[in-house]
Amino acid sequence: MRNKAWLPMGAAILSMIFWSFSFVWIKIVYEAYGPLTTILFRLIISTGLLLVFTILSRKLQKIKAGDLKLFILMAFFEPFLYFMGESYGLLYVSSTVASVIVATIPLFSPIAAWYFYKEKLSRTNLYGLVITFMGVSLVVLDSSFNFTASPLGISLEFLAVLGAIGYASVLKGLSHRYNTFTIITYQNMIGVLFFLPFWLGFEMTDFTQIPFHAKAFWAIVKLAIFASTFAFILFTYSVRNMGINKSNIFINIIPVFVAVFAYIILGDELNFHQMIGIAIVISGLFLAQINWKRKKNGTPPIYQA
Repeated sequence: MRNKAWLPMGAAILSMIFWSFSFVWIKIVYEAYGPLTTILFRLIISTGLLLVFTILSRKLQKIKAGDLKLFILMAFFEPFLYFMGESYGLLYVSSTVASVIVATIPLFSPIAAWYFYKEKLSRTNLYGLVITFMGVSLVVLDSSFNFTASPLGISLEFLAVLGAIGYASVLKGLSHRYNTFTIITYQNMIGVLFFLPFWLGFEMTDFTQIPFHAKAFWAIVKLAIFASTFAFILFTYSVRNMGINKSNIFINIIPVFVAVFAYIILGDELNFHQMIGIAIVISGLFLAQINWKRKKNGTPPIYQA
């Protein structure tokens, strides 16, 4: 029985590894394809896989007429707004910088819950916010307070964070009526409809004229299978068995994984200044989740990298 206790922890770590790899895979896709192509095909493949899984397992629920607008609003925040910020941000900043910013999502989500739902915001969360802000500043600024990363890229990554916070706020009302697999399947399906007009208008011509790039397209497939499908299933299993607070802590190690993977695969380098910043960010994120209590009907944000 003790061995089974490691399964949820292993599932959480594996989901973090998949989400960490996504920051690297996106950079590989950009060797041939643009952000909209990356997102659209990633969502199409993931939606297909999830539809097959949910239909065969009979987990796919029908959307009630009154909830359709909430699903559309949720899909607008994520995947649309989130991926627009994350994917275009990665054109201007490194995978590691992007992951540091995106990893602050579990920190800011309680602030949104406090504002919209009046959920109690702990003092440790506020301390964690201040410490994390200091750490992010070290990652993106040098000793002279000049940006070491593109301000545009940083702003776009924070747009992704904003999208995730809005997503979590809408998700709260739906999670009590639909299972996780149904929510993820429909949000990706609606996301395809959001992105399709933009892809047709801005990247379809380039996509049809570019010779097929096997390495880049395979990276899209891996994004769809591992980051947008398996990672969610594994993380859901972890949350069900360990609880959201314990599972969310593992999100804090994503910047470390990304830094290692980006160094090995992409050849990215970090200076000592940035390493200290990453360490401070992770410390602040852990602090923010210590003794962080939710109401029993609170809803966890679903992280999507």
